[in-house]
Amino acid sequence: QEQLVESGGGLVQAGGSLRLSCEASGGTSSNFGMNWFRQAPGKGREFVASINANGDTTLVADSVKGRFTISRDNASAKNTVYLQMSSLRPKDTAVYCCNASSLWGQGTQVTVSS
Repeated sequence: QEQLVESGGGLVQAGGSLRLSCEASGGTSSNFGMNWFRQAPGKGREFVASINANGDTTLVADSVKGRFTISRDNASAKNTVYLQMSSLRPKDTAVYCCNASSLWGQGTQVTVSS
């Protein structure tokens, strides 16, 4: 059964950087586009970025454009999607989850201090 597992979250100061990873194992996620979403405390889920199956088309939300980059590595046994986050702001604090088709990971917490 396929699973998505995120990692790389943590506490960082404003202006800092983090790289999130989402490993997919046990299935065929390399055939699907993959997405990052986030949910801040008390708020709804927000789209962050997406990448198509072969990695040549990406989309990022306006709120993170120019600061976040999505990429993927389909060559490894565990297809991995990355979210490189730079110039982080306190408003970026949220649980970040990856998604492929109907699959969701458990999320990784990102906290940005001012």
